[in-house]
Amino acid sequence: MSRLLEQPSGGLTYQAAGVSIEAGDQAVQRIKGAVDSTKRSEVLGGIGGFAGMFALNITKMKDPVLVASTDGVGTKLEVARQMGRYDTVGRDLVAMLVDDLACVGAEPLFMLDYVAVGALDPERLEELVTGIAEGCRNANIALLGGETAEHGDVMHPDDLDVAGFVVGVLERGHELGVHRVHKGDAIIGFGSPGLRSNGYSLARKVLIDGPDALSRPAFECASRSLGDELLLPSVIYAPAVTEMRKKMGDGVRAAAHITGGGIMGNVVRIVPPTRDAVIHLDAFETPEIFFEIQRRGQVSADEMVRVFNCGLGMVVVVDADDTDTAVEVARAHGISATVIGNIRSGSGSVVLT
Repeated sequence: MSRLLEQPSGGLTYQAAGVSIEAGDQAVQRIKGAVDSTKRSEVLGGIGGFAGMFALNITKMKDPVLVASTDGVGTKLEVARQMGRYDTVGRDLVAMLVDDLACVGAEPLFMLDYVAVGALDPERLEELVTGIAEGCRNANIALLGGETAEHGDVMHPDDLDVAGFVVGVLERGHELGVHRVHKGDAIIGFGSPGLRSNGYSLARKVLIDGPDALSRPAFECASRSLGDELLLPSVIYAPAVTEMRKKMGDGVRAAAHITGGGIMGNVVRIVPPTRDAVIHLDAFETPEIFFEIQRRGQVSADEMVRVFNCGLGMVVVVDADDTDTAVEVARAHGISATVIGNIRSGSGSVVLT
């Protein structure tokens, strides 16, 4: 201490500047059990290190490729803040990450998270991380580490934002994608009971029209409040896609995660330039909340399919001979699935009928 000034006690502290070291220590202890619950055999070490370690077993692969993705939850967090509930948005974060990896055929391995807050509330952080851990267990990935940053001087005390990063692996040459899609292939739709984590800026503008809006029924005769409806967690599809790859091999051609950009903006990413993807809208269920957004906001059908999933969380293109197997695998994972269309000759478009 001889190199530091001898100042009397009682001066300015880190806590007075907006950062509580004690709250940070308490938060780490509260989330330790949730993080430990996601461990895979490949995880080395535990929470508290400067970095996470994962022993990559690639003995079964000739030419492994690491695949990475990053995402957040978006303005769905504002609904969580207004509701004072953070138990579901952690699962949304995991879904956004691992389901993107599934679209290229990768098996997700581990995840790291980043949480920024205005004031660190250990109980709130525990609720959030418990949801993340639940999503990780569902996706069979390890929550390898993360970071919590308290920004008391630049964020309001109850502000919170969360992002995540996930890494997976696949065998080179086994990538899913547009290059595998053929004329005559079938399109399987995976159902989404809610909005997942996309389109919330529009949904909030239309639906939250007063201080009590989130406590009112989501729509006429709804069994849930609007807040509970908007906080429905995203279904995690990646384990079903991984199993489909194992059972069907090259029969799985491509997959599109219906996130920002809606049905139109995402399905088009897996359509070859000389093909069209034909999707029959009456082949899958559209939850009532989407119709409520249309009614109350006078939102056109074209705008809906450009912004929202409209009940279709993921589409998977498969060999037409493998449709029964694909649907069976999805349903075994608790996912509503059905054949919703096919690939035909065309010009690289998505055709909704």
